[in-house]
Amino acid sequence: MKILILKDKLKEGLILVERCCGKNLTLPILSCVLIEGKKNFLVLSSTDLEIGIHLWNLAKVEKEGKVAIPAKFLTNFINLISDQNLTLEEKNKILTLEGKNYKTQIKGLDPEEFPIIPTIKDENFIEIDGAKFCQALSQVFEFAALTPARPELSGIFLAFEGEVIRMASTDNFRLAEKKLTIDYKTSPGFKGASLILPQKSAKEIINIFSNQEGKIKIYFSPNQVLFESLLPQTKHPEIHFISRLIEGEYPEYREIIPQKYETQVILNRADFLNQLRAASLFTGKINEVKLGIDPQRQNLEIFAQHPDLGENRSILSGKVKGKKAEISFNWRFLVDGLQNISAKEISFEVLNQETPALIRPVGDKTYLYVIMPIIAG
Repeated sequence: MKILILKDKLKEGLILVERCCGKNLTLPILSCVLIEGKKNFLVLSSTDLEIGIHLWNLAKVEKEGKVAIPAKFLTNFINLISDQNLTLEEKNKILTLEGKNYKTQIKGLDPEEFPIIPTIKDENFIEIDGAKFCQALSQVFEFAALTPARPELSGIFLAFEGEVIRMASTDNFRLAEKKLTIDYKTSPGFKGASLILPQKSAKEIINIFSNQEGKIKIYFSPNQVLFESLLPQTKHPEIHFISRLIEGEYPEYREIIPQKYETQVILNRADFLNQLRAASLFTGKINEVKLGIDPQRQNLEIFAQHPDLGENRSILSGKVKGKKAEISFNWRFLVDGLQNISAKEISFEVLNQETPALIRPVGDKTYLYVIMPIIAG
């Protein structure tokens, strides 16, 4: 194998694929990136057996071949060199990197031991704006439950229903739902799909595709999903990211979304967020803040108390409808929901002290956040 490529192109590719490497001491090959010279491309691949990625970079390939090199080690080295024009050459599982001021040899592993990354042959796909898809996914992915007890809750539910893509995640203490209404192309005969995407996969999809310009294609199969972007001005793939899916049925979460409220307050999101953070300094082990909503005074009071540090009480003006209410929450859960809303104002709706509360952006019906209160025991 002998390949000529720009350092920056190689560096960008390594940063992406290194994230998908495995950390398995019994399978050191999983910590490697597979480097291949194919026709006019340098192809980088990595996998942890749950997710996998191929990345194609245009390069001058003088001789085809492949080698597996420890990914983190190679990335760290490439970050430190200054030469822009690099030659990569493989002989006897040793990769030689040569530039104007460097000639370095790195021992690799047998590329034949590198796992085969599966692909999806089914032509069932949709084509969608990648940046908008990733932005929507980023609003829900972090609320999945990190527990093996209910594996279906450890992922993000995605439903492709006509012109709407519905995304949701929950850990039983809070729930987020985003509805993305967007024009997208589908393959002939596509009748919709639903799946449970592992949280790690969702995170990597956001990292990989959120800055990609243009469309991405999503290919579906019963057990896997493939995300594809193309090289600019071509029909050749630039990135293939494939992930296994979580088996099982996602719970009918919409049943727990509150449909009515007895108290509603409209608040400035940024002010609410800042006052919650201030109150958090006075909370104890369960992160409790008490909220009091007063329709007569048209405000919300935030109270927190710590036996050793003292107490904090603050008032936030708002527009209140309904009954007077007092209810306690985990401040971290409140902050998590507010951080995923960009609107200037939010609607905070409660029924009583023991039922879920609802937070949603004012003027935006595509996003909602449900949070359970702390119930006094």
